[in-house]
Amino acid sequence: MQRLLLLAIVLSLFALSIGTFAQQPNTPRRIGVAAISVSEQSEEAEAFRQGLRDAGYVQGRDVLIDWWYGGGSYDHVSEAVADLIRRRVDVIVVEGGRAALAAKRTTSTIPIVMALVGDPVGSGVVPSLTNPGGNITGLTNQTTDLAAKRLQLLKETIATAQRVTIVFNLDTPQANKVLRLLRDAAPEIGVELTFLGIRTVEELRLALSGLNRSKADALMIVDDAFMAPHGELILISAAKAGLPLVYADKPLARRGALMSYAVDHSDLFRRAAAYVDKILRGANPADLPIEQPTNFELVVNLKTANTLGITIPPSILLRADEVIE
Repeated sequence: MQRLLLLAIVLSLFALSIGTFAQQPNTPRRIGVAAISVSEQSEEAEAFRQGLRDAGYVQGRDVLIDWWYGGGSYDHVSEAVADLIRRRVDVIVVEGGRAALAAKRTTSTIPIVMALVGDPVGSGVVPSLTNPGGNITGLTNQTTDLAAKRLQLLKETIATAQRVTIVFNLDTPQANKVLRLLRDAAPEIGVELTFLGIRTVEELRLALSGLNRSKADALMIVDDAFMAPHGELILISAAKAGLPLVYADKPLARRGALMSYAVDHSDLFRRAAAYVDKILRGANPADLPIEQPTNFELVVNLKTANTLGITIPPSILLRADEVIE
């Protein structure tokens, strides 16, 4: 009888221990983010967190996010990626071609998900979109391909524009390809281009300060991770020079640029979270094709157009996803 009682107690304690163990949460998976121009407080970052929530993850319980923000500078991205690896992250999410290349150089084993990379094939991040191979996958925002489209939209909007100043970052991995595409497109579109290459904030200030003395009819900025945090400087400089500004930054169009045309960056970050989910569930990055954007947004600022004395053609207004009045 005593043996039976003792056995019952042991079995009860064992069952209790099993139940207690089952209730213990698993160790949260750690996600590292290396973002050149997207801060942890941005709309894109919130879209990424929402994407994780949609996949069933609770931050703090299921995942921990270590977010590094470069403020538009490439200077410390390699060190940031190395630090994320030291923290034993399970996956690295990158924004910007330079961040993607830094991550590729630093690890060949930890999965890497691209959220915003303009030309991953041309810049040498992956050999192919359909078969990325290795440990890198994710999304491209097609920065390279959209530059000529913005120039075309500018000409359609301002038919009298003959001379366009193009400001670009010399250190952008896809810079040469973008410039080649713009040069090829310019004669057919009917504009002459002046290129101003910069590498630092001071060089950007100097280039923009000369706009008043230029004979340009419009200003276009080639978007990259360096330019994004300096949108206000670009906007103020264009306004002082009385030049219509065309850019990829939707918030900048809302604040005073004449127009913007780009992919929905928040949508790409939300979709990047789906890649992270697949990888955390065991998918091999080499087997996940790199996706291209599906949502393109044209934003037109009528207030700015009226200030500059520009009449926006009805064809442009009809195509606009958002019109600022």
